[in-house]
Amino acid sequence: MSDPSTSAPSALSAPPVPPAPEPAPAPRPVRLAGRLLLALAVVTTLVVLFLALIALTDGAGSGLAAWLTTLGAGTALALWRGRRRTWPARLVPFLPVVVAAAVTVSVCVPTVPTARAYPADLPFVTAQHWKLATGSRVAVYHYPPADTGTRHPVPFVYLSGGPVRGISVLEHRFLRLLARQGYDVHAYEQAGGGRSDLLPMGQYTISRSVRDLAAFVDRLDRGKVDVLGFSAGGVVLTRALADPGVAARLNRAIIADPGPMDGPTARTAGHRGRKSARGLAPAPSGPRSTHVPRYAVAFGFMRLGLLTPETGLIGQAEGINALTPADLGGDTASAYCARDAHRIPTEDIAQGFSFSAAASLRIQQTIKDSPSIAPQLRRSRVPAMLMIAECSSQVRQWATAVLAHNPAIRRTQYLPGVGHHMWNGLDDANDRAAAVITAFLQDRPAPLPNYPTREGIPAFLRDHR
Repeated sequence: MSDPSTSAPSALSAPPVPPAPEPAPAPRPVRLAGRLLLALAVVTTLVVLFLALIALTDGAGSGLAAWLTTLGAGTALALWRGRRRTWPARLVPFLPVVVAAAVTVSVCVPTVPTARAYPADLPFVTAQHWKLATGSRVAVYHYPPADTGTRHPVPFVYLSGGPVRGISVLEHRFLRLLARQGYDVHAYEQAGGGRSDLLPMGQYTISRSVRDLAAFVDRLDRGKVDVLGFSAGGVVLTRALADPGVAARLNRAIIADPGPMDGPTARTAGHRGRKSARGLAPAPSGPRSTHVPRYAVAFGFMRLGLLTPETGLIGQAEGINALTPADLGGDTASAYCARDAHRIPTEDIAQGFSFSAAASLRIQQTIKDSPSIAPQLRRSRVPAMLMIAECSSQVRQWATAVLAHNPAIRRTQYLPGVGHHMWNGLDDANDRAAAVITAFLQDRPAPLPNYPTREGIPAFLRDHR
């Protein structure tokens, strides 16, 4: 028998298999690209986290609460990523955190004064300041009737739109036109707008605006007044007509291209007027606050409903100081007909512009939250007229709701060839609007057909006029 140790080698004694070769390391550019992508992902994640925290904290502490939380989260992530590295390499994960911190801190730093900077005085009229019984201190403008021609004894009061916006130079020119035709014209900028003093944010409500109108008429102390309410001013006037105590102060009412009068109307789906210049007009020139990260985030989030008007990110005064006419370029273009896209006039001098986005949103929200005023409006007895623009950017059902529920509307005037800003200084627009207004106030035949009528509302809406 042979010795097992001298037999043929077995599988157990086979020579070892050589190890597989290690994969070649990735080229240096590929590794660098991967690290850059990872760093970019970290920066993006931290920025998104910061913006989410801005919304969740409502911008508390000028955004510093969100910034410090984001910085803490980024620091913790960097420490975790560098835990197994040598000391100098541990600093590398902090670079994306530093970049993210530098990018987001710009949202926390004001670039305009945080105290209210009021617009410069107008060269052609002196702004008075009246303290109303409601506590509002408003800027008041008076255009006495011209010495020539017929003087109309009933004072004329103008309520501008916005709702919390200064009266533009274009509007002032139209008011001067009415004064030259013998009307004693008075206008005031609603609390928080233009040269009027600010209110605490919680006091901006549609009911406060109506009370301010009543208090203004009382302060004027000239008896009943004729009132022209344009856009948001038309909403104030409509709700005043639904309040017997305020309506008793009104002689005649002209509601021009109004917004929604109450919550149910605001939630009504509908269409707008004929094509406007939005998207067709050249971009307005001049600086924009929305090119600054702080205000781009603040105004963008407020418009999206991610920040409340009371947000701690920017104060009310800072927000007004920051907004510029160029910021409202698209909204301005939507107030003109498409055919006027390349000749939209300058509505205001830059130093005279004033618009409070936060206060306006606050008032609009109180309208959306309000119950229907239709039952009260049906009892209105103040003679009224409704004006509708052909290219209006307003939802048609906002105007037709007023017509449907106010039995005291004596005539409706559909103005062709103009957008939401019916007295815009183009061609004869001001003269045509003035003719419609003065004919109603003097109880003369209307220069335009009575259209749409209350019975013709379904056809008017169906025809998308």
